[in-house]
Amino acid sequence: MQREELKLFLADKADDMKAQDIVTIDVEGKSSVTDFMIVCTGTSKRHVISIADHVASEVKKAGMEPLGVDGEQEGEWVVLDMGSTMLHVMQEQHRDLYQLEKLWS
Repeated sequence: MQREELKLFLADKADDMKAQDIVTIDVEGKSSVTDFMIVCTGTSKRHVISIADHVASEVKKAGMEPLGVDGEQEGEWVVLDMGSTMLHVMQEQHRDLYQLEKLWS
C-alpha cells in the first residue's frame, strides 16, 4: 500500500469506530520519524483502545504489520506506528494538553 493510500486507510478505519475530530498532519521534512500523523479523539479509555485495536486488526487483514503499538494498557493515548504514517488515538484531555496539531502545523 502506498503512503497516500495508507494514510486514507488508517483514517477511514478510525472513522469506522466513530473516532472524533480526525485530522491528518503532513510532517514530511519536519520529522525524521514519519511523513504523516493522524490524530483523533476517543471518548473514553475503552473507546481509545477499541479504535486502536480495530485499526491494527484491519491493517493486519490488509497484509501489513504495524511497526509498533504503544499505550494500549493505559488507554489514554495509543500510538500505532505504520512507518510512513502514525496514528495517535487520544482522549480529549490529552489531545488538548499536547496539542499535536499546533505543534506540527
